[in-house]
Amino acid sequence: MIFGIRKELVGALIFGVASLTDWADGYLARRHKQITAFGAIIDPLADKLLTSAAFISLVQMDLAPAWMVAIIIGREFAVTGLRNLAYARGVVIHASALGKVKMVAQIVAILALILGDVFDMGLITIGHIALWVVVGTALVSAADYFRRFTLFPTF
Repeated sequence: MIFGIRKELVGALIFGVASLTDWADGYLARRHKQITAFGAIIDPLADKLLTSAAFISLVQMDLAPAWMVAIIIGREFAVTGLRNLAYARGVVIHASALGKVKMVAQIVAILALILGDVFDMGLITIGHIALWVVVGTALVSAADYFRRFTLFPTF
């Protein structure tokens, strides 16, 4: 407990606030047309660090299977490497709509699993369903990124 509050609630609050600030940052950058190449590289990396740390914590808490988290994090490494390789060759591969769906599903899964561990109320079930959505969209979106990467004849 931290100041009389369960650590899971503190973790969910920190994760939720970090997710909201990430969304606000992207929204404001797009709205004010202040998208930069640096931001296009760093923002997805920050997203991956945030969600990877949370997923690893969920495995430690026995709330998520390690094999699912390994697929999710493995996809993140593969796509990040691919996007960095493309960027080094002068091509920016922007996040796909499916990647954005994956990110929303990740946030739902992480928050539902953490809060479900504290309050239950069916949140664990919602978290597990969202986790399956994350795995499915991770695999499909990874295939899409690699397909788009191979469309560039200079690679």
